[in-house]
Amino acid sequence: MNLNYPIILGSKSPRRKEILAKAGFEFTVEAKDTEESYPAEMPHIEVAAFLAEKKARAFAADTNYNEHIILTADTTVLIDNELLEKPKNDDEAFSMLSKLSGRAHQVVSGFCILVNGNFEKYSDETLVYFNPIEDQVIWDYIRNHKPFDKAGAYGIQEGIGLTHIEKLEGSYFTVMGLPIHKVYQALSAFAKG
Repeated sequence: MNLNYPIILGSKSPRRKEILAKAGFEFTVEAKDTEESYPAEMPHIEVAAFLAEKKARAFAADTNYNEHIILTADTTVLIDNELLEKPKNDDEAFSMLSKLSGRAHQVVSGFCILVNGNFEKYSDETLVYFNPIEDQVIWDYIRNHKPFDKAGAYGIQEGIGLTHIEKLEGSYFTVMGLPIHKVYQALSAFAKG
């Protein structure tokens, strides 16, 4: 797809970079550090899109980004309406993965597109079903994969994600961090005629 403006992926995630590249987009990567806080009263289902927009707003004040498409994203994991963010240490990761073991949970990936001062935010949701995970398997995964940059303490494309996810209702790529089917639709609005 030929677009009117060059894309900047505002994310440090190697998974989002991989998805966008595999979808055939040309882009550069430039992430800005953004505090990932949100209003306490916000419904948890809305947090991913809110944070994606917050990340895009970090680019908005700089006119150097005019005539660019800024794409930012965030992913959250929800179980029993509890938001599982990125674990801070081994024990938090173990606690999260123990909660997910043998149960279904929601993964919500939100993204925001900023073009010339206009923000459009979107989100997509996938239901993930985990088989039961033995404690030793969880500890081995934490030690080998160090999942501290992942909401819910796991990556679908590695370790426990590969071996213990029974099924998905929704997009695999939403769980991986970027609902590329929705990103593609949103970016098509900026395609050259």
